[in-house]
Amino acid sequence: MTVACLESLTFGLGHLVRAADLLGERLLLLTRDPAYYAYELDRLPAGALDVVVTDTFDVERAAGLLRRAPGLRGLISSTDTWTLAGADLTDRLGLPGLDPAVLRLTRDKAAVRNRLHEAGLTRGRALLSVGQDCEARRLLLKEVGLPLVLKDTAGTGSQNVWLVRDEGELDEALAEASGRELKGRLFAEPYFSGPVYSAETLTWDSRTRLLGVSSRLMSPEPRFREEITAFPVAFPGPQRTSLERWLDRVLAAIDYTDRFAHVEFVLTADGPEVVEVNPRIGGALVGEGMCRALGVNVYEAMIEAALGRRPQLMDADLPGGPAVAFVLGYPAAPGVFTGVTGLDRLTGMPGTPAWYPVKQAGDPVEHLGDSRGYAGIVYAEAETAELATHRAVAAAGALRVLTDPFPGPAGREAPGG
Repeated sequence: MTVACLESLTFGLGHLVRAADLLGERLLLLTRDPAYYAYELDRLPAGALDVVVTDTFDVERAAGLLRRAPGLRGLISSTDTWTLAGADLTDRLGLPGLDPAVLRLTRDKAAVRNRLHEAGLTRGRALLSVGQDCEARRLLLKEVGLPLVLKDTAGTGSQNVWLVRDEGELDEALAEASGRELKGRLFAEPYFSGPVYSAETLTWDSRTRLLGVSSRLMSPEPRFREEITAFPVAFPGPQRTSLERWLDRVLAAIDYTDRFAHVEFVLTADGPEVVEVNPRIGGALVGEGMCRALGVNVYEAMIEAALGRRPQLMDADLPGGPAVAFVLGYPAAPGVFTGVTGLDRLTGMPGTPAWYPVKQAGDPVEHLGDSRGYAGIVYAEAETAELATHRAVAAAGALRVLTDPFPGPAGREAPGG
């Protein structure tokens, strides 16, 4: 029997293969480029899964390949980029899955904001009437106010996000946004101040279990570059219970009935405010960290959900493990990635730190203002998320991500860098 993946997150394939094997399933990966998963594939035994190279944006072709897969029983689509293609394929092939309309809603950040506003779960509405003409600008300032955020309704990885704190920044952001190619539409929403977190949840039959909360330490304003994550954040018992109930209401408001979700939120002085709802497990090393910190392979729940089966993780007692943290490794300047120095210094440092590569030598690094710019991840463990963060930051401080200038007489300036 087969469970297929329409692409995947950079890390986690090994856990998925082991989960599929345990549940008696064969994993099939459809991908445009297997090199994207080189770190994971190089560490798996030969033949551990089936890999088919194809244009994964071509839904017709992917559907044909999947129809020929032996005993296909489920499909996993765990990336934002392929969420809607995965929903289309699941629907076409009659496989277990969320209502495609729900997944389309989650990929529209403005629609989610307004749905939550209607349900009384956010203080701010989204405004789609965004433009540089005087009337649109006046309406924006009146309806949303300052400070505000301009962003892409279907954006990913903190790309095409602008913090606007005054009218001068508004003019600059609108002008810059007019020259960008967006995945969706430009919209505005209030800017909520406070620390950013991500709730890692599993929902089944409209009931949500909070598996833990990840910290999200960001770059200084006005950028929204993700830099450090730790899991699990130690909230006091009553506050954690309150968060779980709030998350249950948030996901219910958008009819999210099943599967993992990665809910980014700001903890303001007046309570939590949703940033966005991602219909998947967390990216980067969030899934890896959950497996280690919870003491279970959470990817078993992903396979079970794809099969339409209630995940055992919904009810399991979690044995627990070390808290984890990781730091995204960005170079100091854009250019061609050439390597990392200081890796030998990780040996013997506390927390068993490790470097997880994302880019390969020769890859271009053009954008340093968002998550497209990091070349790898420094990971470390400790007894608490706070201590793990200290260890990961110390380990990252020993490394240097190197780039050479882009080819040309004087190199070339990175767009948006």
